[in-house]
Amino acid sequence: MFQTDARQGGAVTDVRPFQIRGRFLTAVSLQPAGGLPDAAFWDALDEKLRQTPHFFENAPLVLDMGKAPEIASNADFRAILRELRQRRLSAFGVFNATDEQVAAAEAAGLIRISLGRDAPLPSRDRRSPAGRDPKRLLPPDNLVIERPVRSGQTVMADRGDLIVIGPVSSGAELIAAGNIHVYGRLRGRAMAGVHGDQNARIFCHDLDAELLAIAGLYRTSDNIGDALRHCSVMVRLEGESLHVEPVGGTDADTARSKR
Repeated sequence: MFQTDARQGGAVTDVRPFQIRGRFLTAVSLQPAGGLPDAAFWDALDEKLRQTPHFFENAPLVLDMGKAPEIASNADFRAILRELRQRRLSAFGVFNATDEQVAAAEAAGLIRISLGRDAPLPSRDRRSPAGRDPKRLLPPDNLVIERPVRSGQTVMADRGDLIVIGPVSSGAELIAAGNIHVYGRLRGRAMAGVHGDQNARIFCHDLDAELLAIAGLYRTSDNIGDALRHCSVMVRLEGESLHVEPVGGTDADTARSKR
């Protein structure tokens, strides 16, 4: 903002402070294989969209080019973007791409994405995330939300548990380094242990989630199971499987819920 000093005839700069903050972004990855996607590819995608419509709603999308070296022209990327927009999907970047693919994608309006490190491998000591020195960790910083979390909102507890006292709407995201507790209906996405904590858990009073994830392993609404919907549940990892269990349920209930 600039202001003019009439007496001196000069410009006085009024500098206002601003903040730069990092944001945790969850993006959907779409991986074509071979050449330009054909009708069968788009038919399969349409079927997936019908099965889990809320999972893709307003979700950022990136193209994984690792298995599609033949897609390398600007026309190819424009054709893919045209098909995605018809399905109300918004792609913004590419990764695992060659220099030729990046140049063609950028000409089509996409950007190159550099992904972060993978989640840590399972550790023999499961009491703390692999690769971390407990003595150097900051103390937990739990976050309590005493209001509904509405569609489009993202709430993150970067160093502790996230507790929501109220409902979580479809299209909302809960993200926590530790556990997630929802004392209400969970309809959005809940991702616990996002820094690799495999002991993290998710608890909710009324399950109707679009996605559940712990330490990068996830289940979507189409494979949670109708028998567990609108139940009070606990979600945990056991090996490489994500388990959804009724709170206080029997062994038979737990067995039916395993993926």
